[in-house]
Amino acid sequence: MDSPFDTFTALLDPPVHVVTAADGAELGGCLVGFAGQCSIDPPRFVVWISKANHTFGVASRSDTLAVHLIPQNRPELAELFGGRSGDSVDKFAGVAWTVGPSGVPLLTDAEACFVGRVIDRADWGDHVGFLLEPVGGRTPRTGTAAPDTSLTLHDVTDIKPGHPA
Repeated sequence: MDSPFDTFTALLDPPVHVVTAADGAELGGCLVGFAGQCSIDPPRFVVWISKANHTFGVASRSDTLAVHLIPQNRPELAELFGGRSGDSVDKFAGVAWTVGPSGVPLLTDAEACFVGRVIDRADWGDHVGFLLEPVGGRTPRTGTAAPDTSLTLHDVTDIKPGHPA
C-alpha cells in the first residue's frame, strides 16, 4: 500500500528537463524530474541530479549548467538523456546542439532553455541540488509556450534510467 506521500507525489506531473554540463574536458547531459524556480528576486532555479548519474560528475566540475524544456514531439530526446548513460554512450553525437557559455551544450531541438551559473550545491540524499543564477537562454521559437507543450513526468515514466542502480 502506498504511503500518503507516495500518493501525493503520484498526483504531480511537473515538466521534465534535460540538464547539460561541460567541464572543459567532458560533456554531460541527463533527464531530471526534480527541478524548479525557487526565488523570484533574485531569480533562482534548482535542479537535482542523481549521484548515480554520469552527468553528476561533470556537473560537479562545472560552473555553468543549461536547463532545457523538451517538446512533446521529441520524446526521443528524453529517452536518450534519461535512458542511456554517458558512461557508455556519447549522447551528443546524435543530436543537434550548439556551444553555450562556458562550453555548456545547448540542445537545438529543445522547446526553450536557460543557462545558469552554479552558485551553490546541496547534498540532501541520493540527489544533489544545483542552485542556478540565470545568465542567458533561449525562448520558445513560437513565442510563449503553452504549459502542455513540454514533456512531463507522466510522459516519461516508462524510461528505464540509463545510469547504474
